[in-house]
Amino acid sequence: MASGEHSLQHTRDQLGISSDSTPNLFDLLSNTLVLYQTTPYLPISAIFNLAATSRSFRHLLHSTPGVFRHLDLTQVKSAQLGIGGLDHGGQVWRNEQVDENLTEDDFYSGPLRGIFSHLARQNILQDVNTLVLDGLSVTAEFVTELLVSPSSRIRTLSIREVRNLNERKLMQALRYACRSTRPEGMPRLKVLYYFGNKEAPALPSPTSCAQAAASKSANISVGWNHKSQHALKESIENEGDDWYSGKGRMINKRITEGWAETILDCRGIIRFDAILCTGPRHPNSAAFGQTYATPAGTEDGSRWGVATFALNGCASCGTAPEGFTVYADACSENLPLLSPIPLHSSTIRAATRPKGASRTGHKKPRFIPRCLECIRERYCFSCNQWWCEACYQVPSAEELSGHLSAVHIVDETTDLIDHEIAALEQPKVKVRMGYCFVCNLRSASRSRGR
Repeated sequence: MASGEHSLQHTRDQLGISSDSTPNLFDLLSNTLVLYQTTPYLPISAIFNLAATSRSFRHLLHSTPGVFRHLDLTQVKSAQLGIGGLDHGGQVWRNEQVDENLTEDDFYSGPLRGIFSHLARQNILQDVNTLVLDGLSVTAEFVTELLVSPSSRIRTLSIREVRNLNERKLMQALRYACRSTRPEGMPRLKVLYYFGNKEAPALPSPTSCAQAAASKSANISVGWNHKSQHALKESIENEGDDWYSGKGRMINKRITEGWAETILDCRGIIRFDAILCTGPRHPNSAAFGQTYATPAGTEDGSRWGVATFALNGCASCGTAPEGFTVYADACSENLPLLSPIPLHSSTIRAATRPKGASRTGHKKPRFIPRCLECIRERYCFSCNQWWCEACYQVPSAEELSGHLSAVHIVDETTDLIDHEIAALEQPKVKVRMGYCFVCNLRSASRSRGR
């Protein structure tokens, strides 16, 4: 037998397909490996439609464990809340009269509860390990039920950019679920995506894809001279590892007071797509008390902070007083969840593993997590450079006022830029109003050139 025919026969044997028959879709999906690798990419409506085509497909899809392990409801039309507010007496919703007995939670979580009721009747919920509800109407009460219900098997939950969610109640529910007196083995939820942005919707039709690809190809051709092939390769390889490869602001949403304490109380039980700031202002920092820094808790009332920025090393010393958070060496509790959500696993390890960790010969993925207060007037929002506490002390208001006065008292015949450059030497102001002086000088030069 030729080598090509032998390879084909070996593949058929692995998939359980006889050599005298042409493989069809049912034959392929009957192999559990193919089925498990395929179903996470399909919307739940497609799985139901496939199951409705024949008794064989229905038995295969509903009796094989793991088919509904990854459940994404973001594109399900019946999960969308179509009414804008609660006080709409007399309107009909889901063929039921909205009356005064309907609670706010019943109203806002109604679409999801209807879907869950349907899935429970078909014995599907018991198989769900990963649940994605991004952008939908999700109440804190609904999440609480997922947390404390003994029947829930959900280990990964994504509620990014959801609507009608009371954050205070959600924090209370999380802290209650992680209390020291909780039942053994509870909560089953281990991974919670909440702080990041929801992922892009599914790809458009092939025709649209072809048009978009052509347009993108033209744009790449135009800008090819502005980006080297090496840089483009690095960008593609590091895509998705925001904390490790992309530096700057990682969390755009406002962090409500109390989240840092909630993350701390859930430590070791539930992992989030956010971590605590490791700046020397906070007690959890390795440099706490070793480097001069304004103590946390004097203004915002909290000694802890949620990291919203990922930084490279200090522009002067190349590191930070607390050191880097290195994927391979750091405690697993200090690693953030990464996007996109893993399709084929619901474990913490899969959700925190950066792509760069799998490339041999590549330096260990690392970053420095900081909150805004720990980099205020140390970080340039234009070039992403920053200066740590060991290398640079932010001038006091009095020093800064005197420094600025000296800058503005200049001879009319003298170039202002010379005085601005000289002003960097005493008292060595690095950042002013969120931008380093190098970027400020460039901006000033562009303004004068207009």
